[in-house]
Amino acid sequence: MRATRAIYAELDQRPVQRDCIRRTECCQFKLTGRTPMLTAGEALVAAAALRATGRRSLPESADEKTGRCPLLNPAGKCLIYDARPFGCRTHFCSAAGGPYTRDEVRDLVRRLEEIDARLGGDGPHALPMALEDALEKILHPARGAQRR
Repeated sequence: MRATRAIYAELDQRPVQRDCIRRTECCQFKLTGRTPMLTAGEALVAAAALRATGRRSLPESADEKTGRCPLLNPAGKCLIYDARPFGCRTHFCSAAGGPYTRDEVRDLVRRLEEIDARLGGDGPHALPMALEDALEKILHPARGAQRR
């Protein structure tokens, strides 16, 4: 998790200016047509942050019909904003400066993929599924290893 957090910190130091104003439009997956894809390292960081809120599972507010991110609380605020995944850190609405281009973050994406491989991951998975799997691994390490 430390290596994934280091990548997030490096992204924050990049000269490309984006300013998330927390409108949460990007958190409406059906609206944007985009669901963040998480590597194993990202999912573990997000799951640990969710556990730190006292939760043992994704919030019941996760609604596939609306496409709302399961990490938004009832007030529409991200439960794990400081530990949000890479896709959430790089895909911005136009009001916040627009998304990063692939060229601006390619090196960081490759490092996330390397971490994924070291953790035995099989590539990125959609946020809800990735988080459920990571929570399972955190809560029940023996069971999580059996599922692979």
